[in-house]
Amino acid sequence: MTIRSIDWIAAVLAAAVLASGCAGPSKSGSVYTDSEARRPMQVTTATVQAIRQVTLERNRPTGAGTAAGGVIGGVAGSTVGGGRGAVVGTVAGAVVGAVAGSYAEKSLSDRAGLEITVRTDDGRTMAVVQEAGQDSFAPGQRVRLLTDSRGQVRVSP
Repeated sequence: MTIRSIDWIAAVLAAAVLASGCAGPSKSGSVYTDSEARRPMQVTTATVQAIRQVTLERNRPTGAGTAAGGVIGGVAGSTVGGGRGAVVGTVAGAVVGAVAGSYAEKSLSDRAGLEITVRTDDGRTMAVVQEAGQDSFAPGQRVRLLTDSRGQVRVSP
């Protein structure tokens, strides 16, 4: 193997490791974390009034996509020309790769969500946003609102 092929292999492995941090925990109404198991939740019953599809995006990008894209682009750009051409290719490749990596991270971390508007049995109207999961909801459907000790609410059939 040449040094160039070793650089490529290292860059691809680094990108894979960094990109694996892009996925966050599910915000679906039917997925629980280990720490949520066996904790009591307040249950309120309600009727679905409306459903709207929304997009859930990560509050703070991790930067993994930008970093990985920059590394891969820089390595790829370094193969262009020799001398100053290689330096210019490396810099240009790193910039283009970083921008592409940033967009890739955003598209991989955005998730489909639902804004579910409900009217509780005691007359309150509220909207709950959660990740779209396997559960489907329809106007008029009876649902449960599960509220944990931190005040986070999920809608469950």
